[in-house]
Amino acid sequence: MEYIYSALLLHSAGKEINEENVKKVLEAAGVTVDEARVKALVASLEGVNIEEAIKSAALPAAAPAQPAAQPTEEKKEEKKEEEKKEK
Repeated sequence: MEYIYSALLLHSAGKEINEENVKKVLEAAGVTVDEARVKALVASLEGVNIEEAIKSAALPAAAPAQPAAQPTEEKKEEKKEEEKKEK
C-alpha cells in the first residue's frame, strides 16, 4: 500500500509520478524500496487520470433494493382469521 500512497502523495503535491520521485518518497518514509514494484506502479499509472479514478472510487454504491413482501405470511394470517370466524 505504501507504493500507492507514495503515488497519491506525489499527485496531491503536484509532482510528476515517476520512478525517481516514488523512490524518494518511499525512502523518506523508511520503506525498503523494491525496484520492480516501483516500475510496475509507474507503468500501471501511465495514462491514468488519477483525479477521475479517485472520484469514481469515492462514489457511494447504490443501496440494495428492498426485498418484496412475503405473500406467504399474509396468506397464513388470512387463514387463521378465517378459522377464527368459522368457530
